[in-house]
Amino acid sequence: MVSINYNNYIIYENSFKNKEKYFLDYIKELTNHHIKKCKPYQKVVRNLGFKVTKSTKIEQIPMLPTEIFKKLSIKSITDKEIFKTLYSSGTSGNNLSKIYLSKENAKNQIIALKRIVNDILGKNRLPMLIIDKKPDFSTRSAFNAKSAAIHGFAIFGKDHTYLLKENGEIDYDSLNNFIKNFGKKFIVFGFTSLIYEFLIKKLKMENLNSNFKNGILIHGGGWKKLDALKISNEIFKKELSKKLNLINIINYYGLVEQTGSIFFECNRCGCFVTSAYSDIIIRDKNLNVAKEGEKGIIQLLSILPSSYPGHSILTEDIGVILNDKNCKCAKNGKRFKVIDRVKNSEIRGCSDAI
Repeated sequence: MVSINYNNYIIYENSFKNKEKYFLDYIKELTNHHIKKCKPYQKVVRNLGFKVTKSTKIEQIPMLPTEIFKKLSIKSITDKEIFKTLYSSGTSGNNLSKIYLSKENAKNQIIALKRIVNDILGKNRLPMLIIDKKPDFSTRSAFNAKSAAIHGFAIFGKDHTYLLKENGEIDYDSLNNFIKNFGKKFIVFGFTSLIYEFLIKKLKMENLNSNFKNGILIHGGGWKKLDALKISNEIFKKELSKKLNLINIINYYGLVEQTGSIFFECNRCGCFVTSAYSDIIIRDKNLNVAKEGEKGIIQLLSILPSSYPGHSILTEDIGVILNDKNCKCAKNGKRFKVIDRVKNSEIRGCSDAI
């Protein structure tokens, strides 16, 4: 059993040293736990000749590429202990990451997600407009990445309204009723490409009785489609402000392989910020630790995954850490930007299908 109290820590530590006191110890504990409980992970670690010692540094912890979760069934729990299975996006049903959660692991992910999101939104739940059609939650033991995100973020809202009908068309009656009843302050949640598709491109303003000036938009994922259209984060925000008078826009970054460890964008410097539950390392093309300010492949670490060895993963994203002191962001943590995808990685986002 992994002995971590996920309620103990300040979400954005005021000192890197404070975080270093516990984070590395927990990552080591998780590494030993997964070596003991997960035979495929044990084999990987042994082939690397790695062993956890007192002098082990964070950058020496073995990392699994996200691709491995598509090819192998990797878990540190028995089949009977599987409480929920998460599936990533992919081009076919046979090429999905499969993440197995125990009841304990799922509970701890919610604890972390609540604390991170509450830091942004506060503890009072607000009416929520979801830019999607209502997912089928009848099977609570299995979620794809999109349904899991909607289900996870929905707990921070109330009076949930879905923008899209079952046929994928905009439900203007529901939208106008939502703005009429809850327009003083509300949350808009959705995947980036869907927000672009339906709020920016397809929404007909003449069918609206108000705008979104009191909304707080939280969005993430789905950037691959917009990148192909040359729509940057800056253009995305300008379009929403121009069309809907929506200015409170918060982007987040996260992977299904580390659900719960999400990174919110600082609204001052535009960087993502690590929380008490997560860390980031940038690797060069040879997988050595990149020099400060050098872009490379993103490695993510999290103290949340206890039912599967996802505590140290190598993503398919390219990024850079920007730890200069110019930003007066109140969130202390490593600040980074996601720049691109690793070439030849699978080009698909979790918001592709409606």
